[in-house]
Amino acid sequence: MKKSHAAVFAVATVVFALAGCSAAAKPIEWVAGTAIVDVRTPSEFADGHLAGAINVDFRATTFDVAIANLPIDGEYVIYCASGNRSASAHARMTERGFGTVTDAHGMSDAAASTGLAIVTTP
Repeated sequence: MKKSHAAVFAVATVVFALAGCSAAAKPIEWVAGTAIVDVRTPSEFADGHLAGAINVDFRATTFDVAIANLPIDGEYVIYCASGNRSASAHARMTERGFGTVTDAHGMSDAAASTGLAIVTTP
C-alpha cells in the first residue's frame, strides 16, 4: 500500500512541476542550462533578482527582438514582480514557438520554487 501511495505522489509531483502555471512556491524542476529570465525593468532587476538570471524587459519595445535571439529549443523559467508580466511573457514566448517555458510568477514565488537566492547588482 505504501508503494502505491509513493507512486501516486511521484506522478503528482512530476505533473505539478511541469505545469506552467503551478501554484505559488511549488518546486519547479529545472535542469542545468535552463535560462532564468527576469522580465522586469532594468532598475527593478538591479534592485534584486534571482542568482544567474538574465534581464529581458517585457515592457520594452525590444522584447520581441530580445526573445528572438534566444534559442527556441531552450528551457526557460520566467518571473517578474507579481506574476502579471511573467504570464504575458509566457504567452508571448509560447505563441512564438518556445516549447519549454515555465512561469514562476513573482520574484518571491520564483525564489521559493527554484531555490535560487535573490541577489543585487553591484
